[in-house]
Amino acid sequence: TGVVPFVALLLLQRRPVAGRALLVTGSSCPSHGLCRSNVQEQTRRQVAVLNATAQELFSLYLKCQGEPFSSEADKLCNPAGIFFPAFRVNRTSERKEVMVAMYKLFAFLNASLGNITRDQEELNPMAKELLERLHNTTKTTRGLISNLTCLLCKNYNIFQVDVRYGDSSKGKSTFKKKQQGCQVLRKYVQVIGQAARVLLPHLSPS
Repeated sequence: TGVVPFVALLLLQRRPVAGRALLVTGSSCPSHGLCRSNVQEQTRRQVAVLNATAQELFSLYLKCQGEPFSSEADKLCNPAGIFFPAFRVNRTSERKEVMVAMYKLFAFLNASLGNITRDQEELNPMAKELLERLHNTTKTTRGLISNLTCLLCKNYNIFQVDVRYGDSSKGKSTFKKKQQGCQVLRKYVQVIGQAARVLLPHLSPS
């Protein structure tokens, strides 16, 4: 367990990692260098895009894995056995609590997308549409993390967040790699809709 500054977290998220950082507040939040003038509206758009494209990404992923994933998705992609950040906030939660929960969720997702993309580049190098969607989702997620970082710094002076990441799929069998990917993406589909419903009201124009 250690304390990792936001900037370091953003760098770490470029590759699959496992680690934790404590939530603290302090005076060294680099908010002015991170914020864009339209950060709130941009964050709204990013969450909306991720929500709108999650099911298509999952469906395309299943199609590219072949059997038995195409016909037994409910069984093989059940996410009950994997770690995924708890998302216990709702529309009545405090805005600060919502923002922290969102950061944890999308930091985890970003690292997981790195795992999935690496595996698919190895297992399905010709699946151009899937790889493009994975890269686009990762790009949007990283932009969202940057904006959440800004909002947490600017509004609450929070620059370090407790983040837990999932297991890397390195060294696992082809089947297990495919299964871990579909479990994470299935859970992502379930959670992103809830996240959008909770977050968007908190980002509505004043």
